[in-house]
Amino acid sequence: MRMADNVGDVQDALEPYGYRDMRTTERNAVTLTGNALGQPMVFAHGYGCDQNMWRFVAPAFSDTHRLVLFDHVGNGKSDLSAYDVDRYSSLDGYADDILEILHENDLWDVVFVGHSVSAIMGVLAANKEPERFAKLVLVGPSARYIDEPADGYVGGFGRADIESLLDSLDSNYLGWSSQMAPVIMGNADRPELGEELTNSFCRTDPEIAKRFARVTFLSDNRDDLLKLRTPSLILQCSDDVIAPEVVGDYVHRHTAGSSLVRLNATGHCPNLSAPEETIDAIKAWL
Repeated sequence: MRMADNVGDVQDALEPYGYRDMRTTERNAVTLTGNALGQPMVFAHGYGCDQNMWRFVAPAFSDTHRLVLFDHVGNGKSDLSAYDVDRYSSLDGYADDILEILHENDLWDVVFVGHSVSAIMGVLAANKEPERFAKLVLVGPSARYIDEPADGYVGGFGRADIESLLDSLDSNYLGWSSQMAPVIMGNADRPELGEELTNSFCRTDPEIAKRFARVTFLSDNRDDLLKLRTPSLILQCSDDVIAPEVVGDYVHRHTAGSSLVRLNATGHCPNLSAPEETIDAIKAWL
């Protein structure tokens, strides 16, 4: 397929080749920007968010990489009618969406940057089709949120904690959002960050968000880490209540050939709270 000759407006440049009409473009609100001739760099957002959460990070790579951003079904500007209960009953369905985006846009040698639950989706996608991926950047990953005392595994939450969280979300999603978003974000001295995450949660379709939460917090993807062979960078935040340091250490120890960088950034969303540090860590590793 012939590519655009210069950077410019990549979306317009690719329109003659059908990019605007592809199914994933509508389903996942896929946007293509940056250097049309550069190595593809795919950014995937976390729970309750959308591609706008990368607005401080992604542009730093626009000169050298072809940027691909999208929204998970049920989030942002995605097509809500595309939501299928069976397909999205596990993280594999979301990983399949990622792979379909790569297929339809003929993307190879991909640098995948996934935040939170999307980090594990990237692991699943790379395990399914490793030839598509060059590197993974896992921002605040957790392969299992629930502690498993019998295995000596610490995920940061007891099973009762997660069930209580999900019950609260089911009974009052908007109330849960306003209460939990600032906790997840951290940085209590910067309340505008927690407010942004709250607003993002509130823009997410509530019924889909409830199901997505169960898939996110009840999944166990520890065995998937052991299968991964794609070089990976793990970015671990300080004082992260969702993915504490012990979880980042676990992901690092159980992912072959991975690198672990501990950020000074606090909370669970360094793409918003500390974009410069996040950019520097990714660039240094790439």
